[in-house]
Amino acid sequence: MLDLLANKWSALALGALEQGPQRFGALRTRLQGISPKVLTQTLRRLEDHGLVHREIYAEVPLRVEYSLTPLGADACAPLAHLRTWVEQNIGRFPASA
Repeated sequence: MLDLLANKWSALALGALEQGPQRFGALRTRLQGISPKVLTQTLRRLEDHGLVHREIYAEVPLRVEYSLTPLGADACAPLAHLRTWVEQNIGRFPASA
């Protein structure tokens, strides 16, 4: 589970879903730099581990929304603390080569 939550795209996807249910395209826009393939893989892993719920609406065209499960919402709290810590300490990290 730690490996999943420590993954850059997983943490960012969970953070994006804190704003409420979103469609794939909206998530892709919010997560600038993620490829469709990686976003699909990330969402599937989060769904498989019970952190994200995928709702399929029988409409034409088909509509799919992703949202946090209660477990996913609970995981967002410690991730938010980590994001805050990184933002507050970013100047203390050595410059990358």
